[in-house]
Formats: sequence, C-alpha cells, structure tokens
Amino acid sequence: MSKFKKTLMWSSITILGLVITLFMFGYWFISLIPKPDPENAISKVTVEELPYLSKDIIEKRGKVLAVVTSTEIMGTSGKATGFELTELSRAYYVFLANGFEVDIASPKGGKAPVIIDDEDMGAYDFAFLNDSIAQEKIENTLTLKEIVASDYAAIYFVGGKGAMYDFPDNTFIQDIVKSYYQKGKVVGAVCHGPAALVNVTLDGDEPLLAGKSVCSFTNSEELLLIPEAKSIFPFLLEDKLVQSGANFNEGTMYLENVVHDENLITGQNPWSTWKVAETMVSQMGYLPKTRIITAEENAIQILGLFHKQGYQSAKTRISELTESQLEIDRTLIAMHSIVAAMQWDLVNSIKLIGLLKFAKEELEAKYSLQNG
Repeated sequence: MSKFKKTLMWSSITILGLVITLFMFGYWFISLIPKPDPENAISKVTVEELPYLSKDIIEKRGKVLAVVTSTEIMGTSGKATGFELTELSRAYYVFLANGFEVDIASPKGGKAPVIIDDEDMGAYDFAFLNDSIAQEKIENTLTLKEIVASDYAAIYFVGGKGAMYDFPDNTFIQDIVKSYYQKGKVVGAVCHGPAALVNVTLDGDEPLLAGKSVCSFTNSEELLLIPEAKSIFPFLLEDKLVQSGANFNEGTMYLENVVHDENLITGQNPWSTWKVAETMVSQMGYLPKTRIITAEENAIQILGLFHKQGYQSAKTRISELTESQLEIDRTLIAMHSIVAAMQWDLVNSIKLIGLLKFAKEELEAKYSLQNG
C-alpha cells in the first residue's frame, strides 16, 4: 500500500472516530434533558388552573398599560419580528394577580405581531394563548394616540426586536413616558422595550436617561444571536442607552438582571420579566402576591450562583431545590452550556454539563427514595 493510501486510510479512520465520539456525546448529552411530553399537556393549561390567578383574588387597584411593537419585519433583512410573547404574558398575569387590569396598546393599533420561542414557553405563556380575553386584546390593540394617560397607574414596554424600529421616535410614547416619569408614575421596560426611553426629553430639555441607571438586552447578547445586528438594527440598544446619558448595568448573559432607579424599572432580557413586573407592583406601593417560583426561575437562580459563587454553590442549591421538591428547568442549564461553548469558554461549558448531570442524578435519587 502506498504512503498516500495509508495516510488517506488513517485520516478516514480518525474522522470516523471523531464522528462516532461526537454522536455518542450528543446522545448522552440529550439524555440529561427531560423528554418532551408527547401529549404536550402544558399547551392546554388555562388561567383557571393556575392558583396564582384563580385563588385569593385581589380587589381592583387600577390599570396598567402594556405597549407592544407593531413592527413585523426587521428592517430590510426580511426576518420576521414582533413582540416577545413571554415578555408580555408573564408581566400581564403579574399585574392581573395583583389587582391591576391590563390594556394593551401598540403604535399602529390592531393585531400585534408576536414571536413565540417554543423552548421558552411555560404554563403562564400557554395560558395566555388559551385566554380569550388576552387574545382579544392582542388581536385589537389600542392605538397609542387614543390612550388617555391619566387612566393608568403605570406603563410597561414589552420587548421584542420590533421595538427597535417603532418605539424610539414615537412621539406618543415620548409624551406619555415624560408625563409619567415627572408625575412619579411607574415606567417599566424589558429586553428591547427600553428602546422606548432613548429619545425622551423632560422639562428643561434634560434627557430622561441622563444619569439614570438602566439595563436592556446587551450588545453581547445581541451579537451572539445575530452577528450582523449592527447592519440590521438602527442601533445597538446598549450603545444607544449609553449615548443618551444612562449608566448601563450589564448583568450576566441571558440571566435575570433588573435595575430599579426610582420610578424607572428596566430588565435585561426575557428571563427578567417576572422580577420587572413584581418590582413595578412594589413601586406602585403594594406587596406583590406570593406565587410558586417557576422551574425556569429556579434554573436561572442556579446559573446565577454558578457565575457569582462557583460550581459548588450551584450544586448545593440544586440539592436544596430537589429536597424541597421544587422543579428545575434542566433544558435551560443545557442551553447555557451550549452558549458557553459558542463563546469558546469550554471550562464553564463542561462545568455546566456537570451541573446538568448532577441535577438529573439528584432528581432520580429523590424519586427512587420516594418509591422505595
């Protein structure tokens, strides 16, 4: 056999070995993630099945205005956009559970375009899709120009990449934010929602954001998902907020981060939605109603401990949550291990896979103990 043929043969064997190894690793990795429910029972959840909403109902305290984008396409990219369902649904139900009726408005009014990320959907999000009242509001959003600002105790700007196009220069948004902020009413926004704040000027020609502490979807988060973001969007939101005079508070990528500066409350990404809404309720003068923390939030807490206090602290929290029979969204931990790998942070990627494996083992041990 010629030297060339031998080299070719061993190269082929090496490649085949790598393919088999990667396949086996992928199979093992997937085994650490819970299998989807074949009947997809969660998609049928209704508001009446959620104790947070159906029990211990609080008397009406007023109204909150939620604002969503009307933009359906990201600039000239041809890519579909809209508001993020989870950033509306979760806040919507926090406000309702705490006694606030919610109206939904958009720059153009009418049916609002929505983006649904299947892997992020939870019980409250599916309940929103099955809620005829909520869906009627999405199908027939109010136009901003018909809003009577005095009717509402607070305004909440829902994220979604479409907000980058029709929030910043909307004069109705600028007027209502200026009015609310100066009167001490609560202004909240999450993810791309803070795009509503960048061109707001207060009395005396002072920019709203001058010296204010805020957060939003970060440049790092944006560019990892959309490398060409600088050419697709009119600006990067983090950059624009800083240019507008804000003190930008950047949290860990894709983890909860909420910044509360007097009556201005902002959240970094979809995973900050629960806390943004509950912080808004607190700022309005009420103790937020107690609810069961979701499996996703428990995973976010674990990931936060991992990044701030290390691997062992995260493992300890997994054990505590499992012992208390609280659910953990292992899929989210798996996603963060992939994000770390995408950034070539292989050490943290491996450690996160270790946490994923440990969480599965803890759950199986607890189940085995309960069943003798």
